[in-house]
Amino acid sequence: MEKIGRYEFLAEPFHCDFSRRLTMGHFGNHLLNAADFHSNDRNFGMNYLNPRHLTWVLSRLAIEIEEMPKAYDRFTVETWVESAMRFFTNRNFAVVGVQKQPASLISQPSSPNKVYGFGRSVWAMIDTETRQPVDILGMRDGEMLHWVEPEKECPIAKSSRVKMTDQAELVRTIDTHYSDVDMNGHVNSIRYIEHVVDLWPIEWYREHSIRRFEVAYVAEAHAGDQLSFYREQQGGDYFVRICKDGGDEVVRCKITFIQREILEK
Repeated sequence: MEKIGRYEFLAEPFHCDFSRRLTMGHFGNHLLNAADFHSNDRNFGMNYLNPRHLTWVLSRLAIEIEEMPKAYDRFTVETWVESAMRFFTNRNFAVVGVQKQPASLISQPSSPNKVYGFGRSVWAMIDTETRQPVDILGMRDGEMLHWVEPEKECPIAKSSRVKMTDQAELVRTIDTHYSDVDMNGHVNSIRYIEHVVDLWPIEWYREHSIRRFEVAYVAEAHAGDQLSFYREQQGGDYFVRICKDGGDEVVRCKITFIQREILEK
């Protein structure tokens, strides 16, 4: 089996916004689905880990968009493990045009040379009972290293350290509910992204598109926790801090916008 996984997806119309393009949340969700498929196919995914009271947790995610897929576009998510260390792995993504004609005439094949975007992510493995990190290289005598592919390039920058000041303004507070929680029992990684992009009104998105989105997951939040969103602008970038119950920080984000017509040329 190849070290690089390739998985085809469809930009379903109900996953698109008013511009008929995929939302950032669903774009990110396709990346995480590809990561799950890739790890399960190679026997180090949830199907292997969960019965052993282990799981993967996402620590950092950086997504850079060249062009967001349109409704009914078919595209391929390529994913591979760039490096593996004792407690973290670095996994990359490339979202490109499909390599074959789609099965359904309703979908629109994209050029194999089209590039929609790239992603970089950092993952940790934890014990689901103790919530403590697990030695990844100790699993099956370091078999993870067999799947590392350091030669394939990911052209975007790694996640930066998101630094915020005391000037960040509280812009929203929300309650968390059933739909916010994933199979690990904490607020879903993508739900944070969806809540953050909602901090700007729809009028903003008529003129702006997200060029780059970085998120660092600091701690866990659960259903019933109240999340407070603090935002500040530094230069051309926006920074968001999410705290639960008015205190402990759980997520930090950095968002770079671009004029919509520039991104969609």
